[in-house]
Amino acid sequence: MPVDSKTANEQLGVSPLAVDEQYIRNALDLAREAVKRNEVPIGAVIVREGSILAAATNRTIRDQDPTAHAELLAIREASSKLDNWRLDDCTLYVTLEPCAMCAGAIVLSRMKRVVFGAWDEKAGMAGSIGDLLRHPKLNHRPEVRAGVLAEECARLLEEFFQRQRAVG
Repeated sequence: MPVDSKTANEQLGVSPLAVDEQYIRNALDLAREAVKRNEVPIGAVIVREGSILAAATNRTIRDQDPTAHAELLAIREASSKLDNWRLDDCTLYVTLEPCAMCAGAIVLSRMKRVVFGAWDEKAGMAGSIGDLLRHPKLNHRPEVRAGVLAEECARLLEEFFQRQRAVG
């Protein structure tokens, strides 16, 4: 019997980009919630088998923890739920290109895919200032899709920082 290489979503006529956009929209909703708490508006969701397994926003201010980035918190939650540090059948959706710390955690967790929205020209490690996620010397390199709903993700961050500067 021949094997159909299309995913279930493709068989239903849903493009992979449309699926990625929907999960980035979920991450954007989380990022908007972070704004209400005066946190940098970054949201992350981890998806496994078509369902959201974990979701988080930045909590660096609330937790007084420089490592409380949305990606790390979502990775911790997903690993806890699965009782497994390997997330090799999961996709991380995040509104901003991961920094070096988050990119390292993504590689170490063996994440299958990473989809992000806005590019981060100051700290991004998926192509902006470096590409830790796809470094050829690492033993794991996730698939990366960049720039999904990039303008909407970037606008949310720009508006947040404009307000922060205006307040002083």
